[in-house]
Amino acid sequence: MTEPDFSFLCALLRQRSGLSLGPDKLYLAESRLSILCRRRGIAGIDLLMRQVRLGRDAELETAVVEAMTTNETLFFRDSAPFDLVREVLLPEKLAANAASRTLRIWCAAVSSGQEAYSLAMLVDGMAERLAGWRVEILGTDISREVLEKARSGLYSQFEIQRGLPIRMLLKHFSQRGDKWQVSEKLRAMVSFRRHNLLERSDGFGRFDIVFCRNVLIYFDTPTKQKVLELLVPRLAPDGALVLGATETVLGLASGLRPDPQQRGLFRPALPSRLDAALPPRTQGLPWPAGALPAPEKPDTITRG
Repeated sequence: MTEPDFSFLCALLRQRSGLSLGPDKLYLAESRLSILCRRRGIAGIDLLMRQVRLGRDAELETAVVEAMTTNETLFFRDSAPFDLVREVLLPEKLAANAASRTLRIWCAAVSSGQEAYSLAMLVDGMAERLAGWRVEILGTDISREVLEKARSGLYSQFEIQRGLPIRMLLKHFSQRGDKWQVSEKLRAMVSFRRHNLLERSDGFGRFDIVFCRNVLIYFDTPTKQKVLELLVPRLAPDGALVLGATETVLGLASGLRPDPQQRGLFRPALPSRLDAALPPRTQGLPWPAGALPAPEKPDTITRG
């Protein structure tokens, strides 16, 4: 890849996804774009970038951005955040939301869905205490390809072996040929939508728990600030934001404060004036009859 093409790619990624590439990531760009070229029958990266530069193929531009996004995930990745949800946040929300009997969780940058389904398994573990509650788990990502996989709930043996306890496999999965599929019960609990974290998400409403783990590490400081600025309004006044173990909001978001007792957990700093004017548990419940907006239909154009 030529230096001008790499500079153009870096600018495109920053504008479209917030992803910040350093000069040391040239090899990564060449590797991922070479795969995209083979899938699309394009002779080489030079020709690919020439077509993208022309600006006449929005779908190809999107495919390049998606090819460069990192989609590393696994079930119950880094056990501590899931212990936090099970031992602290879910009991906390059971008490705080007893009147509304609602629980809303958002997994931002959910990739192929393992994180969202892991949280659904934790919620299912409290099924008796949550009987009669409306539980909504939303998973979002910028990539259409990984969202299609997440919606299907189908995972390979390798993916299943990465972090999933055997008891969870036996309880929540059934074998489909050489793959394993998440149970219909859990799939009904989770909705997936395409969303760019650099864009507003007003229609999502408010959430009790937001997972946005290992995402900010790929952004520069201004982009981190923008993403956090857009996430803060999506938290209920007593909500919880869970970031990765090495991520922080210090110096980035005045609307959030770290929880002094839990690493990676952040809470709204102060209720807004709008919150004070609203009934306590009607905030963030914009959809009637207990459902998220209808999930997008699977995209008809996919990679590979």
